[in-house]
Amino acid sequence: MQLGLVGLGKMGGNMRERIRRAGHTVVGYDRDPDLADVGSLTELVDKLDAPRVVWVMVPAGAATQSVVDELGGLLEPGDIVVDGGNSRWTDDEKHAEELAAKGIGFVDAGVSGGVWGLKNGYALMVGGQAEHVEKVQPVFDALKPAGDFGFVHAGAVGAGHFAKMVHNGIEYAMMQAYAEGWELLEKVDSVTDVREVFRSWQEGTVIRSWLLDLAVNALDEDEHLDELRGYAEDSGEGRWTVEAAVDNAVPLPAITASLFARFASRQDDSPQMKMIAALRNQFGGHAVTTAADKA
Repeated sequence: MQLGLVGLGKMGGNMRERIRRAGHTVVGYDRDPDLADVGSLTELVDKLDAPRVVWVMVPAGAATQSVVDELGGLLEPGDIVVDGGNSRWTDDEKHAEELAAKGIGFVDAGVSGGVWGLKNGYALMVGGQAEHVEKVQPVFDALKPAGDFGFVHAGAVGAGHFAKMVHNGIEYAMMQAYAEGWELLEKVDSVTDVREVFRSWQEGTVIRSWLLDLAVNALDEDEHLDELRGYAEDSGEGRWTVEAAVDNAVPLPAITASLFARFASRQDDSPQMKMIAALRNQFGGHAVTTAADKA
């Protein structure tokens, strides 16, 4: 099938390549002309046969709203917009309503896979009407990992991004647990090779995971994480998860504590946050703050 893809950064560029490898046509647009296949959204829409599918992969908030607004004026009834960024689920509901008034479908897709997705595939959590999801299914099949898992139609519009939000909240807590354990191991004199302790956990233990593998990768690159400053950003989804928990009276002590720990990292040079920063860089290519930056 044909797909228009808006936003060709770390995730979007690799997604374009993976979809093309599956035999589909992708017309990509980015503000950086060196990355783009076309020079404008108008040109992108003109190059696609109706009914069109345009996947938006830009930062949540104002950037996504701007692209959705522009596409709403360019697309025609029967076309579909997919938001694959990290938008808040309430924004999805708003965008779906705005586009539906013009006869344009809307699907929200929570995407996980980071910089490794081109090789390993992307986990996809999708929300929207079944008929709209079905039209985009060939692209979902191209992006997902091989095998039976990695894709779910989670429910109505907003369900995909809500599921991805909870996924990221769990991710916060898992990374925090690894980071706390790493700091304690580094602190005591009796443990002389913390990196190899982490490596030993990669097989046969109940805490083995891809995040643990990435932690070992980070320690192989910088054994004591001396090159990093103990500062970690939050993407916003951790905050939204905690807010949703409050709204629904669901206790999330581990996820909430992990979010607050990131806030604390902005006040002190936290050893735990060195590991959090290293893990975020490993799986998502997120920028890190180095010790040199602090100086």
